Amino acid sequence: MADVYTSPEKHVVLYNNVKMPILGLGTSHNGGYSHEAVVYALKTCGYRHIDTAKRYGCETYIARAVEESGVPREEVFLATKCWPTDYGTTTTREAFNGSCQRLGSEYLDMYLLHWPDVPSSVKDKKQLLRDTWRTLEVLLDEERVRVIGVSNFLERHLEMIMEECSVIPHVNQCEFHPYNNPKELREYCAERSIQFEGYSPLAKGLALKEPTVEAIAKLHRKTASQILIRWSLQGKVPAIPKSTNVERVMENSKVYDFVLSEEDMATLDNMRGKLTIMDPSGIQAKIDNPLPDGYKLNIIKVQAQP
Repeated sequence: MADVYTSPEKHVVLYNNVKMPILGLGTSHNGGYSHEAVVYALKTCGYRHIDTAKRYGCETYIARAVEESGVPREEVFLATKCWPTDYGTTTTREAFNGSCQRLGSEYLDMYLLHWPDVPSSVKDKKQLLRDTWRTLEVLLDEERVRVIGVSNFLERHLEMIMEECSVIPHVNQCEFHPYNNPKELREYCAERSIQFEGYSPLAKGLALKEPTVEAIAKLHRKTASQILIRWSLQGKVPAIPKSTNVERVMENSKVYDFVLSEEDMATLDNMRGKLTIMDPSGIQAKIDNPLPDGYKLNIIKVQAQP
């Protein structure tokens, strides 16, 4: 598992010395999956970090996109997630192997626990999370994965794992944009060398019309999306914006030729308003009453290959 990432300003170095590209392309079953956009991101725009999850149902398509892009597998940072119904010593390993198979890779660059929630039928939630985390630690020891972490975990959830873990999570991936900026959680992670990573940096487009963001964009002659992504990256928070539009994918990648001022950063850091794109209150029902992975997936422009 060669480490090929060499440009420091485009990477964050995790506490185990793995370099993770600071800008990635997010995927999900919400809003569809565009094969053309993923291939374009890799081949033309220079993306080298692709984020997905078993739950999204598009791992197989991503494997095909990496192959079609011509970018060597070892140059792509592939990250996926374990859904809570797969938590457990044996089932997590099976889920991991399934993701590897669908992604066409013998190893993963990053594997995350998707949510801190578990099925309601589980009597000891804390023990299940610890057993599942131990399985990730073993996969790390076996060099099947380079980075292990969690997603959507708050301080109390992290504590459940860290009370007995051998490896502190390398990454905690959470919703992050100016309307949802969990400063205390970010500080908590930083104090423990856990890299905070953000998804939904554009707040599903809702932050693009914010007057504060538009004013900063006009000042720098950039788009609102570029300002929001640059704010995240400049704050050392890796961002994984989603888009099925090739023009937007290119636009979102052009964030390295300007710098936000300290005043700009502070303005965005302290922007008023509170908005949560991913409502955690509905996750338990989705775990207890599971639908097939990718049940909402709308495949856009997948080339007809076997």
